Amino acid sequence: MASKSETVLIALFEALSAALPSGAGIQRNGVLPVRIPAAGQIILRDGDPGQPEVLMSPVLYYYEHSADVEIIVDRPATARDATFDALKQAVGAALAADRTLGGLCDYVDADAPAPVTLPVENGDGLKAATISVTLRYGSADPLL
Repeated sequence: MASKSETVLIALFEALSAALPSGAGIQRNGVLPVRIPAAGQIILRDGDPGQPEVLMSPVLYYYEHSADVEIIVDRPATARDATFDALKQAVGAALAADRTLGGLCDYVDADAPAPVTLPVENGDGLKAATISVTLRYGSADPLL
């Protein structure tokens, strides 16, 4: 059986996967692929659960786990912004559809991304951003 943090991250990954536009790539904790799909690429990073707030009787470790969703788009400049926006909206729709990830979290929300253009040789560049997603949940044990 997976730990609470792993179960929450799996649920987030599945929610993101289901909401992505057709043809978009998604991976968890992977490296940037050599080829970015035309519909863009998302990489979910596990992030940092941080220090929990400990509640007593019964003991509960309450986390505000910060995971990162990276969006990367490699398209000609004319299509890059629209493709990026479609991926950003897909992430937003996935989170808005179920703010508790099936009851695993108390609440899930995200910060607005700050897009950047990453230069690439002989190309228009990659448009990328990291969306910080906060997963609020409790666990009876920090290792379980």
